[in-house]
Amino acid sequence: MEKINVLIVDDKIENLVALEALLDRDDINIISTTLPNEALRISWEKDIAIALVDVQMPEMDGFELVEILKSNPRTKDILVVFVTAISVETKYAVKGLNVGAVDYLYKPLNPYVTSAKVDSFVQLVRNQREIKAKNIQLETYQKELIKAKELAEQGKKIKENFLANMSHEIRTPINGIIGLVNVLLETPLSAEQKELIELLEISSNSLLGIINDVLDLSKIEAGKFKIIRAETDLEKLGNAVINLLSIGAKAKNIELKLELDKELPKVVLADSLRLNQILMNLIGNAVKFTTEGSVKLKIEVLDKKGNNKRIKFSIIDTGIGIPKENIHKVFEVFEQGSDDTTLKFGGTGLGLSIVKNLAKLKGGVLNIESEINKGSTFSFTNWYEVVEEIKKEQPKALRGNQFPPLKHVKILVAEDNPINKHLIIATLKEWAIVPDVVENGKEALEKLTENEYDLILMDNYMPVMNGLQAIALIRNGEVPGKENVPIITFSASIMESDKKIALDAGANEVLNKTFEPELLYDKITSFVRK
Repeated sequence: MEKINVLIVDDKIENLVALEALLDRDDINIISTTLPNEALRISWEKDIAIALVDVQMPEMDGFELVEILKSNPRTKDILVVFVTAISVETKYAVKGLNVGAVDYLYKPLNPYVTSAKVDSFVQLVRNQREIKAKNIQLETYQKELIKAKELAEQGKKIKENFLANMSHEIRTPINGIIGLVNVLLETPLSAEQKELIELLEISSNSLLGIINDVLDLSKIEAGKFKIIRAETDLEKLGNAVINLLSIGAKAKNIELKLELDKELPKVVLADSLRLNQILMNLIGNAVKFTTEGSVKLKIEVLDKKGNNKRIKFSIIDTGIGIPKENIHKVFEVFEQGSDDTTLKFGGTGLGLSIVKNLAKLKGGVLNIESEINKGSTFSFTNWYEVVEEIKKEQPKALRGNQFPPLKHVKILVAEDNPINKHLIIATLKEWAIVPDVVENGKEALEKLTENEYDLILMDNYMPVMNGLQAIALIRNGEVPGKENVPIITFSASIMESDKKIALDAGANEVLNKTFEPELLYDKITSFVRK
């Protein structure tokens, strides 16, 4: 029998121990915590069915905790039972039910009443899940649905192949740009040149992030996309987005500005890449559809509960506006605010659809207000946990010619892209390595037949014979005595499936084409010294 996850939240350890002992049974998996913020994290990460929540807690009371749980689509269906020592008063009972609780337990707990209530809720959860499972089962033996499923799987495979190819073809030139930017930053530059190249670096990395997310829309649809939270400086993030888009705004004589709430926390836990993409899309969209006036990013605190703050990001423009009857369309894929928008301003209408998906994924609220010829306000609101202090940045690792030379290391490079080839060769020469270079897998086999190499750096996709085919032939003895030569492959793809294919073919390591020099150096030395 599947165990039901039951969460117990109480700031007193003795209460947790008592409840755990009372509810100890084979069909329940008990998870307990004394911290409301920890309870929020557990509820987000685990399939919590029932939560027993203490009302009075110092950091965040039970009512506030349940409000947050019920406001999030991912946790809103948790059955909440309040546990309280407060005497039975109507106002508290009403307040608890209003925030979403289904029942109350009063201290000191009656073991029979407590056990009976929890048992009834466990049975309710099981019944609901059983009904849902049976409905799915019944629908799946229907012939029309089986046929639709087969067609969907076929379409999914075609889509995955397309995304894999697009990932490689688009990311390869962008990786080249990023690599060249890194090389330029190592050269003597004026302050103005350095600033421009750093903006180019930010822009390239941002574009790469956006492309990654576009390619990952299929993961969002499949429910496999993950939010990765880390310490994020909201002021720094806001300034970076404004600086990046200011060039386009200046070209249109549009004022692009940032307004920060005085109560805005310095650092919060957030997925900065996804938040950056939401803001980039919304601000870029505002600049695009504003012909005069201004575009403003306003970041403000709306509410506070314990160590969490509800923060609103508003993008306010004085642009063309959207007709009321078309507002619902702007977040749909390939849709625009009006029929002639694409003709006048260009674009696919994909940006706001990405924003909608990311906002939904993050559990936030997306809103729009607009008036024709007066402007629009797009806003994104979400809860964030405040971080007291930001960790100090680690010292930058050594780069380029700061590494000890590897004069006696013999490397074969197989790469057909001229920019990537230039970057790899330049990087290796900084370590006193003069590599042999070929442009496809067939030439790599010929060189390997003629010479001894300590290591092969191989691109996955090349003409004539790709890297994966060449690796498989080497491992299968095509060049006698060279079956075990270490091979590191380069891939422009971000897909785990591509990395797995390379490893299955026989590669020892797979590096992204935006590799850090120190990472490549470490990999080379680890194989050479074995």
